[in-house]
Amino acid sequence: MATADSPLSQDDDSRARRNVWVLVAAQAVLGAQMPMIFTVAGLAGQMLAPNPCWATLPISMTVLGSMTAATPLSALMARHGRRAGFWLGAGAGAAGAAISAFGLWQGSFAIFVIGAFLTGFYMSAQGFYRFAAADTASPAFRPKAISWVMAGGLASAIVGPQLVKVTAEAMPVAFLGTYLAAVAVNLLGALLFFLLDIPTPPRRAEGAPAGRARGAILRDPTIAVAMICGMVSYALMNLVMTSTPLAVVGCGFGKSDAADIVSAHVLAMFIPSFFTGHLIARLGAPVVVGIGLAILAAAGAVAMTGVDLEQFYAALVLLGIGWNFGFIGATTLLSTAHAPEERGRIQGINDLVVFGGVTAASFASGGLMNCSGTSVVAGWQAVNLAMIPFLVLAGGSLIWLVLRPKA
Repeated sequence: MATADSPLSQDDDSRARRNVWVLVAAQAVLGAQMPMIFTVAGLAGQMLAPNPCWATLPISMTVLGSMTAATPLSALMARHGRRAGFWLGAGAGAAGAAISAFGLWQGSFAIFVIGAFLTGFYMSAQGFYRFAAADTASPAFRPKAISWVMAGGLASAIVGPQLVKVTAEAMPVAFLGTYLAAVAVNLLGALLFFLLDIPTPPRRAEGAPAGRARGAILRDPTIAVAMICGMVSYALMNLVMTSTPLAVVGCGFGKSDAADIVSAHVLAMFIPSFFTGHLIARLGAPVVVGIGLAILAAAGAVAMTGVDLEQFYAALVLLGIGWNFGFIGATTLLSTAHAPEERGRIQGINDLVVFGGVTAASFASGGLMNCSGTSVVAGWQAVNLAMIPFLVLAGGSLIWLVLRPKA
């Protein structure tokens, strides 16, 4: 299995390339449910919630579920292999969507939220696709493998919002058809993992190196900065995207407009993946992360200029590009900073940190959007202003890493 210290060359990557294509397909099929859910969950929550400030709670619970599942899933895959973890994720996605559909049918916000939490287990499993792409890849191929798997989201960006358009009003209860479609997406996508060829990691022999303790890992400057930048990139993307459908509809536009804007955003998240790996190989991961943070700042600035459709589109496209550069760059930086025996532990800690930040951002998004001002416009501005301190944190930590004396 390829690791951070593996001597593999580009010629040894035939297995890695096959796995990449399986993971690209999984990202495209299974990944379609995420833009579906992020488009409708806030609107469905607004319909069901007893208080409008809780409208985005279902999205927050999905992210909380993802954070909760990150460490156990990492441990499961370290013990039983990637396929077992990915099947569990798809099963949880199907069950979560079915429970949410039942909550909509019953008009129960509580049941709907329980389903949303379980959907987060799928979201967590999807986060490991990028790490699985690196498992059998040589050091030279690894950035491209990660980037190509992320590019699989391009198809999901098209399929997911289009399914929302077809299914949102297809049944007597709004959005019920969307969640039933998500059940089918999970069941179909799970079949792809029969084709995955990633060996189960060997058990550590007695006396073999166990790697650093968690405290030592978190004190490693490269790992700490990679986690901070990955967390900020993902959290800010989630903060703004969660509120976008509410802002778009609240400003007088239609649900189809909201779906189209989310589709443009998700396309922008994944189209750059066709060349992000090449940029990282050429410029280095820290430079690409820095570019991503700058683009995220530009997204917030554009969003503050107004609430016409063109401004929503421009801000969300920039948000997607900034996320791509920041998150893929941070993932690549992390993959270079650990020993093989530390892989499972570090990946679990990383996703716990990342999705912890995303959970906090998601919880904050609904309150900022619906309860921080007297109008939709004021709420939307509050959401985008909230990006500033986190961009300062990530940018400052990245500059410190680049300028610090090398040992």
